Amino acid sequence: MRGLRAAQRPSRAPARGAAIAALVALAPLLPAAAVALDPHTVDAELPYLCALPSGEQPAKVRIRATLPDRVAVGEAVRPTGAGTTVELPAAAVADLTALKAATVGAETLLSVAAGQNGRTTEVTWAGTAQPVGVPSEGPLALTTTGDVPTLTTDSAGDLTLTAGKLALGLALSTADGAATTPASLSVTCVPAKEAEGRTVLATVPVGAGTPTGSPSSSAGPSASPSSGLPSAPSVPSASSGSPLPSSPTGRPTGGGTSGAPQDPESPPAAAKGPRAVAENATGGPAGRRKAPPCVTEKPTSTSLSAYITGYSNVRKLNGASLIPVSCVQIEQGEPVIDFRPDGTIHLLQKSMGSLLYQGRKQSPPFTSTFLTFGFAPTTATLVLEQAGPMTVESDVLLVFPDNIAETYIRVPLVLRVLDVKVNGTRLDVGPNCRTVTPLASPEPNPAKYPGDHLVLLGKGQLLNGTDATGYVLTSGGPLTGEVTVPAFKGCGAGGENLDRLLTASISGPGNHIKQIQGQTCAVGVEVPTEGQCTKDRQPYVVPKPER
Repeated sequence: MRGLRAAQRPSRAPARGAAIAALVALAPLLPAAAVALDPHTVDAELPYLCALPSGEQPAKVRIRATLPDRVAVGEAVRPTGAGTTVELPAAAVADLTALKAATVGAETLLSVAAGQNGRTTEVTWAGTAQPVGVPSEGPLALTTTGDVPTLTTDSAGDLTLTAGKLALGLALSTADGAATTPASLSVTCVPAKEAEGRTVLATVPVGAGTPTGSPSSSAGPSASPSSGLPSAPSVPSASSGSPLPSSPTGRPTGGGTSGAPQDPESPPAAAKGPRAVAENATGGPAGRRKAPPCVTEKPTSTSLSAYITGYSNVRKLNGASLIPVSCVQIEQGEPVIDFRPDGTIHLLQKSMGSLLYQGRKQSPPFTSTFLTFGFAPTTATLVLEQAGPMTVESDVLLVFPDNIAETYIRVPLVLRVLDVKVNGTRLDVGPNCRTVTPLASPEPNPAKYPGDHLVLLGKGQLLNGTDATGYVLTSGGPLTGEVTVPAFKGCGAGGENLDRLLTASISGPGNHIKQIQGQTCAVGVEVPTEGQCTKDRQPYVVPKPER
């Protein structure tokens, strides 16, 4: 199946609003920069209906952006200068003044259908606005700006962008700066009947053809759908069945899996914005912690890589085992906005990932030492082997200005024992010593996710105007869980069976895990944010384990 890929533009500044931060945290970063030929401007004003406390109210929505006139197959379509102005009528303003609101801040999430050749997908244009005063009379205009997704298609044919539902978040404050009650309103707006036939924002030809230097279609309110309505592209994920595009043209993909990551690449002189370096990033190559290679061989516009580490308690031995610094590679899925019957708005995303060490889906070997049975010093060399798909499911509750994120990571991991020494004497465990089944965590949704697997949960908070706290996929953070270590099998050599010894020493429930993920590297971005990737596109940030 061929089609478009949607990738979220990375933010080079601190969180610029809760919804923007949520999208940056969970959605894919940009692919290679689009080589726009002659750009043209979208400037469409459309009638909408918005559900406010007093009932449905009409609103004017103006949508602006600049798009390339034409692109080649596989070339990114990157809207720039995107902005949305929502003009609420005086009746809607009365709803705000009834709450004693003196100022209002805004965030918008505009659903845009991207279509080509009979397939369609929905992407989100997000924006934020600084607080403005609530007028004593007349309408209220709120203009938001922000970063919007980039689209890439591997098919020729016209790409159309069509405006759809709009989610409007309003943060309200009184004249003395205190929050109103309630402190925010979540407003859902839909195109009015009068907008029928006018919601197509632009048509961008993809494929062979000579640029004309002028727009291929009108981008104004009168624009109508072109013949042969394009279908919505699907964002690639391991579960979608869509092919993943090759690495963006003109950028190195790394040279295999050998060699230590190199120092970060300096940004171009024209790059602007604050330095985006995670707290645990080191100040230069010399101070960077040692880490195994983490090269993505065939990156796409949605590829991420990161290092993880942490500790796992071994309850029976009253100790903790260090989880080694390990490479994880992720293909992000399409972010979806979910408008729920209770009025809440959720941003959902499902991604797929895998561990990588020397071409295998596993951690590097690591050594742990405990006192078995309370007196015998025992050292074991272990490996965590991935035995099935790794899923990363994120759910961000968009309650402006304080968004709450939950991310569940599920992966079946078998614990393999390579070597054991008891009181300095080596026990030959043989080549096939491992747990009978994967490690097992309590599963909150066993009907949907049957079988034994590790479950880790990360919680994050994205507060407007501040950096995210806790865990979000792209910037990392702490994940926690609990596992049962199953019995062992295949342990021993020369006729000696060590299964029962290892099972008695290690196996059992109640083993707490705390994993720390570092800042991701957006492998498919032509110019990554400074401090996130090495020159050869490996994660620069190597996290420190925390208990």
